[in-house]
Amino acid sequence: MDTWPQDSKRAVPIAELLSWCKKVSAENLDGVTISGGEPFDQAPALQQLLTALRAWRTQSVLAFDVLCYSGYPLKTLQQRHPQVLALLDAVIPEPFVDSQPPTAVWRGSANQSLVPLSALGHARYDPFVEAPLTDADKRMQVAVEGGKVWMIGIPARGDMAKVEALCASRGLSLESVSWRR
Repeated sequence: MDTWPQDSKRAVPIAELLSWCKKVSAENLDGVTISGGEPFDQAPALQQLLTALRAWRTQSVLAFDVLCYSGYPLKTLQQRHPQVLALLDAVIPEPFVDSQPPTAVWRGSANQSLVPLSALGHARYDPFVEAPLTDADKRMQVAVEGGKVWMIGIPARGDMAKVEALCASRGLSLESVSWRR
């Protein structure tokens, strides 16, 4: 399920996005995660972004990895986008399926897998390929910007309703939420 509607007005040039990444990270990061909507629906732009991230990583001698989520099956990605996969360190493919609760870290549903793709990807992610999900793994990052609340992470079932109820109990109403679109 996509939580972000497509909106061409929100397009950001790759150079501007990379500049923002450099600014917010202060070149002190261990990874970049790309999620959606669906990143592979913009495969040419995704490939340009990944190429720019790799160049930054090499030029700055940084050791960050790049992980990408996709709702497409791995075989589809391998057939349609091998050149993009070659630029990633790891991918979490397959669609989110609400009826299959998550059983492993970083996955939203049990049907999703963690697939290391590079030497760095294997070094970083091999220990987590089969790692079971624990309560400690269910964390959300929250930010407030311009009157909007941004939440990043993979919530547990019912967490978004709990967030909304907590906000309501404190007099804050969430007028437009992406998880119900």
